[in-house]
Amino acid sequence: MFIIVGLGNPDEKYLKTFHNMGYIAVGDVADKLGAKFKKRECDSVVAEAHIGGEKVLIARPLTYMNESGRAVKQLLKKYKAGAENLVVIYDDYDLLKGKIRIRPSGSAGTHNGMRSVIAEIGFSDFARIRIGIRDEEVNIPLINYVLSEVKREDYELFIAACTRAADAAIALAKGESCENVMTAYNG
Repeated sequence: MFIIVGLGNPDEKYLKTFHNMGYIAVGDVADKLGAKFKKRECDSVVAEAHIGGEKVLIARPLTYMNESGRAVKQLLKKYKAGAENLVVIYDDYDLLKGKIRIRPSGSAGTHNGMRSVIAEIGFSDFARIRIGIRDEEVNIPLINYVLSEVKREDYELFIAACTRAADAAIALAKGESCENVMTAYNG
């Protein structure tokens, strides 16, 4: 069993915002694995797939970003999964736009959604895939920036980053070591 969670906000008005990179990336995971988001459970909408006979649950929390941890905690409890079975994909203002960074553990940094996840589940030693969103030319408050729409000229860059993040998540779900996935996809 492997659980891949993409952080974001469920309302359509947030669909193309920087804060929804995790939602977009898990959509790519589902597409690549032939899964559909059909079921609601654990304050999430989920898709199910299988890799090598193992179940892979792909989730988009419906709790809004700042309470994402509630949904992740429920998923882990329901499926009796631990840190080794979890990967979380999310946007990261600390990385330049279009970059991705995979880590086997770490802090929440400036990300309130990850802060919620870590606080709710009580550990931080799970894989995470961060999608960089920082544009050095933008000078607005962080909350306004993350909730703003991706600029049209950057759209392809972010689509490519989400696709790479999805590929990295699938590699982790297939059992590749985090170190190998980091080597292949970081940057």
